[in-house]
Formats: sequence, structure tokens, C-alpha cells
Amino acid sequence: MRDPYSVLGVDKSASEADIKRAFRKLAKAYHPDQNAGDPKAQERFAEANQAYEILGDKEKRGQFDRGEIDAEGKPRFQAHGFDGFADSDLFRNAGGPRGGFRQGAPGGGGFDDILNDILGGFGGRARTAGGRGPGAGAGAGARGPVPKRGADAHVIARVTLEQLVHDGKARVTLPSGKTLDVSVPAGTVDGEKIRLRGQGHPGDYGGATGDAIVEIRVARHALFTPSDDDLRLDLPLTLYEAVLGGKVRVPTLDGAINLTIAPNANSGKTMRLKGKGLPNKQGGRGDLLITLRITLPDEPDEELETLMRAWQELRPYRARGPEFD
Repeated sequence: MRDPYSVLGVDKSASEADIKRAFRKLAKAYHPDQNAGDPKAQERFAEANQAYEILGDKEKRGQFDRGEIDAEGKPRFQAHGFDGFADSDLFRNAGGPRGGFRQGAPGGGGFDDILNDILGGFGGRARTAGGRGPGAGAGAGARGPVPKRGADAHVIARVTLEQLVHDGKARVTLPSGKTLDVSVPAGTVDGEKIRLRGQGHPGDYGGATGDAIVEIRVARHALFTPSDDDLRLDLPLTLYEAVLGGKVRVPTLDGAINLTIAPNANSGKTMRLKGKGLPNKQGGRGDLLITLRITLPDEPDEELETLMRAWQELRPYRARGPEFD
């Protein structure tokens, strides 16, 4: 994954509005609906989604700028000397206070086991400070090394809303370097995990291979916000569309459609499009909930102001809402 700033084409000093604007431009240019059958465009679209997931989130953007996470949102390893390393979860599990070691500590293994886990891939099992490695000592050679199951691998799979609806697959890269397209069951939500048997780290001395635990991360979308299996969309309306009604184009994950707006529509009204949401575990799809948002021109309009003053004098009314003394 390239640097998310480079992907979106913005500087590190870019504002939130600049980042959102850049993402919208790329999403529009490379959206699958506009580039059917173009795998490169689909890759650019997914790449832009992933970059926006980092930079569009204030906390994640800060973590990336400080070097705490990489361009895929994965934590970066930070070494702080022996004391800092001993505070990691790996050393805390060894059984001693603040991650200190107790050889033979129950449940966590001893100092030998932990060093062997860390250093065992460098041409053989590590030797401990006392000069003994696995298999050393009286009787060890007769028994031979004990097979040890490989560790589970934790993998992040990022999917777009379009992928959840249309192909139901997520691409992941395993510890072996192999790339797989993993089927994402209908109804999968952000943060849900999928276990791939035997796709984790290899075992030692003939032990079984661990599993790969795939965590699904749903990329933020420029238009739609998931709500269980429903999707929410804010739809801008001009003043005359709200007053006169008519048909307006509405984006969906299945392509744009025409939506009929009744005359005298109020801002904040929510309309429902059945079956235009996300797949659910029941085999169907949720709905698209469209909230109308009346918008005025960006620049002052003298004719509109004149019309509103005349209307105010001829047809005054009070907006519906709570009564105040």
C-alpha cells in the first residue's frame, strides 16, 4: 500500500475538507459503476478507499503521522531497548512482574521458550544464557523435540461496501506471502473475524500450522453510512425541488435511480428504498434510508432574497417545532 497522502494526491498539511474533496474526486473517477470491466480502476478505487480510511479518521491520521501505524493501518513495531521490549504483551505473558521472566512459570513458558520463539527462525533453535537449548540435558535426546503448533496469524482484510454487495470477497495476504480471495459471508459487519484453518504460521518439529484470523474492516464510503444491514444517505435538494417536487437522481450501490420527491418536502424527512442496503444473514438485503437536506446556493442570490421577502410579507408562517415562551 502506497503512502495515503500520495494516493489521494494531497500534502501532509491538507485540511480535512481537502482530504475529503480529493477522495470524492478519485471515488467518482474510479467507481466500479463508471469503469465496468476495468480491474485497474477497481484497484485504484479500493486503494483510495483504504487511504481515506486512514486520513479521513482524525485519530488514525495522527497515528500514521507519528509512525505508529503503517499505510494499511497495521501497528508498527517500536523498539525501546530491553525495558521497553519487556513491556510488550509477549513478555508480560511470561509470568513475571512487568513482563519479567520466571523459568518454568505455569501457563506462560519460561525464558528459554520465549527466546526460542523469537530467535528460532535463524538457522536453528536459540541457545539460552545457560548454554542449553531444546533437547539438551539427560534423556532429552532419547525423547526428541516435542512438536509445537504454529501461532495463529492475525490479518486485516479491508473491503468496500461495493465488494460486500457485489462479489462478497476480500483479498488477504497470508504470512507465507500467498494472496487469497476470502469469501465474506452475507451479513458480515465491521470488525467481524473469519478463521482460515491451517493458514497461519508453520509449526515447529512437525507441529501443525496455526490458523489465520482475518478481521474484516469495512472502508468508509464517501456517500453511504452503514447502519446494521441498512445504509444511510443524505440527499441534497434545491429549494425549488423541495417546494415543487419532482424526480431527482439518487446514487445506490447498484447504480443511480430516479426518486420521486413529493411537493412541499421538508428537510430532514427520511425516505426508504427497499432492498438497496447491505446483504444480511437472512439472505436478503437491508434498505437505503434517504434523508432530505435542503441546500441553498453557495453564493448570495438577490432574486431569491427578493422573492423570499415578498413571500414573507404575503404568506407569513411559523416553522413547525417546539414552542418557546
